[in-house]
Amino acid sequence: MEWSEDDVELVPLSWLKPHEAVKPRNQKKLLDMTRRWGGYTKPLIVDSNTGAILDGHHRHAIAIELGLNRVPVLCVDYLGNEEISVDVWPSCGLETLCKEDVISMSLSGEVFPPKTSRHTLADDTPPIFIPLDVLLEPLNHGPDAS
Repeated sequence: MEWSEDDVELVPLSWLKPHEAVKPRNQKKLLDMTRRWGGYTKPLIVDSNTGAILDGHHRHAIAIELGLNRVPVLCVDYLGNEEISVDVWPSCGLETLCKEDVISMSLSGEVFPPKTSRHTLADDTPPIFIPLDVLLEPLNHGPDAS
């Protein structure tokens, strides 16, 4: 996968579904940096069909804390894209994890402990800068709401 800034979409925060908890210390550091920068510099990676977060749980958590209405994401066909794989982090407590487990957990409303899933993506995400003001804008309520 090769991504560019043009692939980044702004989606409603409410559509996203975490599957993994975050470490509060890391969340605080990222929150402080995001406030200093005044925006997001990296998109989340999410499943285009379900809104399951594959990468970016801390960015999602700070979006909630900041009261954002939308966040920048790269949408992927998680189950259909063979370039994306998932494994477990050593010492996470699970021996294996598959994509279906990740989707099921995200849809359940529950979460795995921090650092459970380890996703491998072919390429890095593009650098971006989306100001917090843009992410705080109210959502449209119509057929084109985004």
